[in-house]
Amino acid sequence: MNLRVECYAGRKADERPIRFCLDEREYMVEEIVDQWYGPDDAFFKVRADDGNLYILRRRTSAAEEEWSLEAFRELNP
Repeated sequence: MNLRVECYAGRKADERPIRFCLDEREYMVEEIVDQWYGPDDAFFKVRADDGNLYILRRRTSAAEEEWSLEAFRELNP
């Protein structure tokens, strides 16, 4: 699975995701439901324009920005 994330950059770079692409499909982030931080990661629970929930993880300790999809929940079967 190929994941690309585009972020809003306000006071600091990559503050929060605004859209992401899984393989060939692009999703707009409609709402950041929750976010939390670990020692080496930042997590964002988002609701996308398809109505489903996704948990995106940004590895903050890596030299290069690294994103992964940690969870998916289908809300509109």
